[in-house]
Amino acid sequence: MMRCEGLSKTFLMHTRGGTRIPAFNDVSFRLSGGEFLGINGPSGAGKSSLLKCLYRTYLPSRGAIWYTDAASQTRDLAAADEHAILRLRRHEIGYISQFFPVIPRVSALDTIADSMVARGFARETSLLRARELLDRLAIPRSLWGLSPSTFSGGEKQRINIIHAIIARPRLLLLDEPTASLDAVAARDVVSLIKELKGEGTAMIGIFHDRALLMSLSDQVVEMAPVRVGGVA
Repeated sequence: MMRCEGLSKTFLMHTRGGTRIPAFNDVSFRLSGGEFLGINGPSGAGKSSLLKCLYRTYLPSRGAIWYTDAASQTRDLAAADEHAILRLRRHEIGYISQFFPVIPRVSALDTIADSMVARGFARETSLLRARELLDRLAIPRSLWGLSPSTFSGGEKQRINIIHAIIARPRLLLLDEPTASLDAVAARDVVSLIKELKGEGTAMIGIFHDRALLMSLSDQVVEMAPVRVGGVA
């Protein structure tokens, strides 16, 4: 499904006189449907920057990201135009960040269901699936009609996770999805991740819990901080 070749990212710091800060260098891997690729490494190794390049929040500095979509069309996400990237995000690629971009005045139920409707599902089907997942991740029903802006950090993160997985994406990128959750909520989220993996979703993820990362992963990319002139 995805083949990453020699991917690198360097940031140009205009506020520091044009200084170039390397985030990561020369990352390569292959990923098939139903596989989990773990990204491991210390703070500052560029793990989140790699995920953002794969999602195209960041534009890679070098390398290629070959992705084969549901229609068997293969394209380089590092060079694809913005319209193609937006279509893939809407229909095939999900992303769970550590922070939920709250939509003001939109209820939690509608925020989640609208994500599924945007991928072509009927609204009633979307609402049923949203209610199922809200129940499963223990979001109190009294909160379903409220905006997530009023929720606690852990509740917002659970909404964020449901929003990303509700339509069962072909590829799911996870940036420490359980970091702000208690043990029970984290266990429930991991259970959902395993279900999606079993259904064929390909995943690339970062977890602060190394043991959990290793238990989920079929393969692991080890990253290290990059310094100017080479790898630390």
